[in-house]
Amino acid sequence: MGAGALTMDVDLPNAERQRWLALAEKALAGGSFEDKLVSHSDDGIRIEPLYERSIAAEPLVRANPRAPWIVSQRIDDPDIGRAKAQALEDVAQGATGLSLVFEGAPNAFGYGLPRTAEALETVLDGVPLNHIQIRIDAHPWSRAVADWLVAFLGKRRSDPAKLNLSFGIDPAAIFAGTGRLRMSIEALQASMPQSLAHFFSMGVPGVLLEADGRVFHNAGATEAQELGTMLASAVSYLRMFEQARQPLVYAAPHIGFALSVDQDQFLSMAKVRALRRLWARIQEACSIPASTASIHAETSYRMMTAADPETNILRTAIAGFAAAAGGADSISVLPHTIAHGLPAGFARRVARNTQLIMANESHIDHVADPASGSGAVEALTADLCAAAWEEFQRIEAEGGVLVSLQQGYIQNRVQTASAKRNAAYRAGERAIVGTTLFRSGTERPVETLPAERRPALTEGVAVCEPLFPVRIDQSIGAGS
Repeated sequence: MGAGALTMDVDLPNAERQRWLALAEKALAGGSFEDKLVSHSDDGIRIEPLYERSIAAEPLVRANPRAPWIVSQRIDDPDIGRAKAQALEDVAQGATGLSLVFEGAPNAFGYGLPRTAEALETVLDGVPLNHIQIRIDAHPWSRAVADWLVAFLGKRRSDPAKLNLSFGIDPAAIFAGTGRLRMSIEALQASMPQSLAHFFSMGVPGVLLEADGRVFHNAGATEAQELGTMLASAVSYLRMFEQARQPLVYAAPHIGFALSVDQDQFLSMAKVRALRRLWARIQEACSIPASTASIHAETSYRMMTAADPETNILRTAIAGFAAAAGGADSISVLPHTIAHGLPAGFARRVARNTQLIMANESHIDHVADPASGSGAVEALTADLCAAAWEEFQRIEAEGGVLVSLQQGYIQNRVQTASAKRNAAYRAGERAIVGTTLFRSGTERPVETLPAERRPALTEGVAVCEPLFPVRIDQSIGAGS
C-alpha cells in the first residue's frame, strides 16, 4: 500500500493511534514500524514519524521578539587591515552584529585576530556601535580584551547603556578547548566575582559571562551533553557570585549562552528551545525572577566537509533556519569553505546573505516560536530538557564543570559519543551528502585567504585533556 492509499483510508488528524499504527505496518508490507519509522538521537531520544498536536505552554521567545535576530558575522582574519575591511563590508551589507574571534580562541580553528588592543580598535574603527552587537568570542585572554573594549568605548565616548555587548568570558570553554587555565581552579573561583564587580557598577548591558557549548559540540558531544555542560557552567557562575555575596538577581541577566546548530533541523530547533526552558528552571531553583536567556547560535563546524564544499551551503542554511525558528537571539553562519582554510570574500558573503534572505525575504522572525504546539518539536524539547538535566546533575555530582573537566569525566563522555557516531558513519548507517553519499568525481579549486594557522595555547597552571574541534569527515577518513 502506498502513501496515497494510506491517507485515503484514514483521516490522520482524527485517527486513533492504534488504528494508525496498524495501517502503517500494513503499508510497510511486513517491515517493522520500530525498525523502519522510528529513529533515535545520539542521546537515545526516541523520534517517531508522527505526533499528535501538543497543547503547548507559553511560547519560548527571544529576548526581543519584536525585532529580527542579530545577523552576526565572524571577524577572524589575522591580517588586521583585511579584518577591518571585512567588518565594514559586512555592516554595510546588512550584518547587525560582529563576532570578534581572537587568536588562541577554541572557536578560531587556528586563525583569529591578533591578541592586541590595536587590533580591536582598528577593526571597530568606523563601526556604528550603537546599531551593531559586538561579541567577543570566548578565549584565554577575554578578561584583558574586555578591558580594551571598555577603554575603546571611553575613547569613542559611547554610552555603554545604549550598546549591545557580549564579553565572552567563559573559563569552562577555555579549559575544555585549550586544556589550560592561567590560574588554579580555586584561585579562579575566588577572584572572578571581584574582578568583574566594576563591570556591574558601570551598568554595562549585555553578556559578561558566557556558557559556550560549541567547544563540546565540535569535539563530538551529543545535544544533551552540550546543554548539560552549558548549564553546569552557568550555575558555576551563579555560585561564584553567591559566595562573593553578589545578588543573583542582578548577575543572572549578564550570563549568556552560545551553542551549535547543525543540519538536523528539528533537533537543533528543540535544542535552542530546551536551553531557554532549562535556564528558566535554574533561575526558579535559585528563587530569582527568570530573565530571558541570551542565546547566540553558530552553525556546526563538525558537520562541515572538505569534499564538495558547496554542499555546506545547504547544511548551514538548514542549521541557520533551525536557529532562527528555534528562537536564537543572534546567529553566525560559518562560511562554506572553512574546512579548506580562512574563508575569502565570496564565502563570507554567502554566509551573510543566507541569513539576510531568511530575515528579509522569508520573514522567519514574524512568528514568535513557530514550533510552539508542534507535537514533534515539543516532545523533542521536553526529552532534551530531561536528558540535559541528567547530564547537568552528573557534572554537579562530579564537583562542578571545572573539576569534572580536570578529572576527564566530561571528555570521556564526549569522546564515547563521538566514537559511536563515527562508527555509524563508517558502517553506512549515516551519510554525508557530497562526502560519503553522491560524492563528486572532480575536485574544484577553493578560494581561501593566505594565512598561517596558529599553534594551540600551551601555557597554564591548571591542566586537563583538551577537546579540540574535529570535523566528522576527518574523523571517518572521508575528508580531502
